[in-house]
Amino acid sequence: MNFHTRKWVKPEDLNANSTLFGGALLRWVDEEAAIYAILQLGNHRAVTKMMSEINFISSAVQGDMIEMGLKATRFGRTSLTMRAEVRNMITRNLILSIEKIVFVSLDEDGNPQPHGYDDITYNRDRLPTR
Repeated sequence: MNFHTRKWVKPEDLNANSTLFGGALLRWVDEEAAIYAILQLGNHRAVTKMMSEINFISSAVQGDMIEMGLKATRFGRTSLTMRAEVRNMITRNLILSIEKIVFVSLDEDGNPQPHGYDDITYNRDRLPTR
């Protein structure tokens, strides 16, 4: 699992319990997953199709730093499946895990589009251009 993005938990990210709001965390995970999918599929029109069960394991408080990790687990004809983990950089506790996030590559008309990839890239060779 590669952990690339880090976030600092700020007051506006907290819920009524003064811990990290799950909705804010899911927004960050979805954005990180979208960027990862776009780079893996070479298409800026990659969209979230589904997320499996979201397991909130622990939380974070104001001032904590978290990091998000993603790993591609399967390439379909038009899709990419990945798993996600978020951990607290200070306590090292796992905050969240999602076993399956699926993104689909779309064409200009919004229809699923074959992407032609079956392996993970760590370069910017698939960075889409407009």
